[in-house]
Order: sequence, then C-alpha cells, then structure tokens
Amino acid sequence: MKSILVTGGAGFIGSHLCKRLLGEGNRVICLDNYFTGSESLMRELLVYPNFQSVEHDVTIPYKTTSAIDEIYNLACPASPIHYQYDPIKTIKTSILGAINMLELAQAHDARILQASTSEVYGDPFIHPQPESYWGNVNTIGIRSCYDEGKRAAETLFMDYHRQNKLKIKIIRIFNTYGPNMTVHDGRVVSNFIIQALRNENITVYGDGRQTRSFQYVDDLVEGMVRMMATEDSFTGPVNLGNPGEFTMVELAEHIIRLTGSRSEIVFRPLPSDDPKQRKPDITLAREKLGGWYPSVPLEEGLKRTIRYFQSL
Repeated sequence: MKSILVTGGAGFIGSHLCKRLLGEGNRVICLDNYFTGSESLMRELLVYPNFQSVEHDVTIPYKTTSAIDEIYNLACPASPIHYQYDPIKTIKTSILGAINMLELAQAHDARILQASTSEVYGDPFIHPQPESYWGNVNTIGIRSCYDEGKRAAETLFMDYHRQNKLKIKIIRIFNTYGPNMTVHDGRVVSNFIIQALRNENITVYGDGRQTRSFQYVDDLVEGMVRMMATEDSFTGPVNLGNPGEFTMVELAEHIIRLTGSRSEIVFRPLPSDDPKQRKPDITLAREKLGGWYPSVPLEEGLKRTIRYFQSL
C-alpha cells in the first residue's frame, strides 16, 4: 500500500484519479478547498477505509506526520469561467501551490506529479504540438493567469529537480471530458451537452472551425498513473491527449445527433486569445508510458458523458 496525496482531488479529474488509486489498494489523502471541487464526489469515496478528505487551500503550506510516497498536484481551476473569476487567486494557486507541494514532497522524499496543461502552448504556430514546442502565450491577456501560472509551475518543478534532486513528473493535459464534470464548469463538451439536453441553442464561438482534441477521462487517468510509475530519470513533460481532431461545429453536430436534440447552432464572437488549433503529438507518451494510447473513441465517450448529465 502506498500513501498518496492528491491536491484538487474533489474535482472532475481528481475524483476519477482518487477512485482509481483507491481501487488499487492505496491510502489516499485528498486536499481540496471546494472552489470548483464537489463534496458530493468525496462522499462517494468515503466507502473506502483508506480514504481521507481534507479541506485545505494549497496556497497555504500543508504539513503531516504521516508518510507520503506520491503526490499528484492537480489543484487549480481549469475552465475559463472559473479561472477568470479570480485571476489573482488562480495564479497564486498554480505558483504557491506548486511551491508548497514541492516542499512537502522534499520533506517526505516523495515522487510528485504536476498536472500541467496544453494551454502552455497558447495559440500555437506548430501543429500538432510536441513537448519541445515552447508555445505562443500572451503574458497579459485574460487567460494569462492560468497559462502563465502553469508555465511557472513547470519551471519550479524542473528547478527543484535540478537543484534539489527531487523526483518529479510533468504531464500536459489536453481537453478532457467525462462523468463528474459540473453543469456550470464552462468547458465546451459540458456546455454543448447541457444546451442540447435542454433543447437550447448551442453556442459556438468564432466561425466554429477552430479545432480541439478530446480525450475521455479514463484514458487520462491511465496515462497519469503510468507516468508516475516511470523511472526517476524521466521527468517529462509529456502530452496526454487524444490526437483525434474535431472542429467545434463537428462536436456540436455529434452531440445534437446523440441527444436527439432540437437545438440549433448559433455563433458568437471568439473570446480573446482563444486558440485556433489544439492537437497533441503523443509520440513521447507512447514511447515512455508502455504504449499508452487513448482507447475510448469520441462517440463512445460522449454517450457515457451524456448519460451522466441525463442522470443529474
């Protein structure tokens, strides 16, 4: 049994990760301040005797006398509607949270994984995006609190590794969807599904030709667990995403068809700094993570996610 700490464990991705780790027989401590996380998702995990939920903000140092073997640092609002609500808090969560968790990992000689993001690539000039690409990010835009916060966190992780020999892992998460998303989280998949189920117009920003790549949450969690298990010398960063690429209009049409909705697609102005293309190059992940490759096609993942929202 390993003792594993998950920050942001009450969130969409974190709750799936906690359940996976508990199912493998580990002791799991979830830290979350419930800004975007859900206490109801934690109640589902309390059936596991080795699970502990702690209300805590990662911008404040966390200390424990219990042994910790691994840390997954997921804490940070991830959708534009949430991270732009309090941009100063967002960047503090990324930077101070990273420092506090790195210090905790150092005190316990623990491995630590940083959940970074495809947003570090900004509005990319290179397509698809390999890990070697440094990105095209606006430092003073409305998305900068999240983009630059995550970029700074990657820097901190690498410097703790180089200077203090800390055992670190960095992943860059591309658009992820699935059950446990919240109704009002502002992500495109959940937005479209909710609008379709309510037979409301589906709002597409810009001309709808901008592209994204969507991975089902189970595929992401598999990649995260495999990344944590790689040899100490391999730090990443590693892209975790589905290389299938779809336009926003294609996604909307898929969801209308799968829900049998009467919704129509309407267009609105594109928000500032919204990327035109986003697709991961996952060559490195396939090489280093035991042939990892997303196994859930978009059609099947959307059906599962639609059923989840129908049940709410």
